[in-house]
Amino acid sequence: MIKNITVVGAGTMGHGIAHVFARAGFKVNLCDTYAPMLEIAPVKMREELQFMADEGYIDQETVEKTMNNITICASVEEAAKDADYVIEAVKEDMAVKKALFAQLDKICPAHTVFATNTSSLKLNEMIADLPAERQERCMVSHWYNPAYLIPIAELSKFGNMSEEVFQEVYDMYVKAEKRPVCVYKDVTGMIANRLLHALAREAFYLVEEGVGMPEDIDNALKFGPCFRNATTGMLEVADMGGLDIWVAGEDNIFPALNNSDKACSMMRKLVEEGNLGMKTGKGFYEYPGEEGAKAQTAFYKRLIEQLKVSKNY
Repeated sequence: MIKNITVVGAGTMGHGIAHVFARAGFKVNLCDTYAPMLEIAPVKMREELQFMADEGYIDQETVEKTMNNITICASVEEAAKDADYVIEAVKEDMAVKKALFAQLDKICPAHTVFATNTSSLKLNEMIADLPAERQERCMVSHWYNPAYLIPIAELSKFGNMSEEVFQEVYDMYVKAEKRPVCVYKDVTGMIANRLLHALAREAFYLVEEGVGMPEDIDNALKFGPCFRNATTGMLEVADMGGLDIWVAGEDNIFPALNNSDKACSMMRKLVEEGNLGMKTGKGFYEYPGEEGAKAQTAFYKRLIEQLKVSKNY
């Protein structure tokens, strides 16, 4: 039974993953090799939990219980020696992740399940140097940012793991209020990011071609397809609309869609100019002064409202 969880990497994803599991009652060790990250992680976790309390999603007692379930560790050895489940959220670099898994194999008990938060690197390559017995307890567990507000967790089901072990992990995610998605083949991007970037490619292309301004493209998505797909999946929508209608529509539209195999040149130019979006004050939109922080807060507020409503989906 999984009781003790270790999260390696306390950055953007790791600290959020840690307090999601801790809120579900698991004992969580959070570690990072970068000392300043370990210093800021408890502050960020408490801020995010307090935000959830202020928005009425959890109560104040849950904030304190969650924080009490988290231990900050200065070393991987200290954090993972008694772990039942370890998930890494370190740099998206194959060599770094392979080295970490090799280190964990020497530290952790034989029953420990290893998980990687990657969506772009291949699991088979990542675990290739591990003993066969350990490979049978390794998986991808891909979360979306912000981890504590987006319900999805993509879980690899590539055939290397027994059904019993997989089900235990699956049940753990359900207990943590995640909506697990099973991924049966080791494809780049898993499922959610492939869908996301297929849509993003067309959205960026439409802006680049002047078909609509950024706000027009975003509103078309927010109040059109994304509004409907928030409650009803794409395949369900197709069934409801009639597959004959979809076949006819796709035969007409597909030839006109962007099929580039590279990021759009307009976005690449923005990056080259140092305009990276909210964190630099300009991207497709501009965020002067405190507007970036306000936009981020408003984004989180919309997400937590969606999270509340999603309980009824």
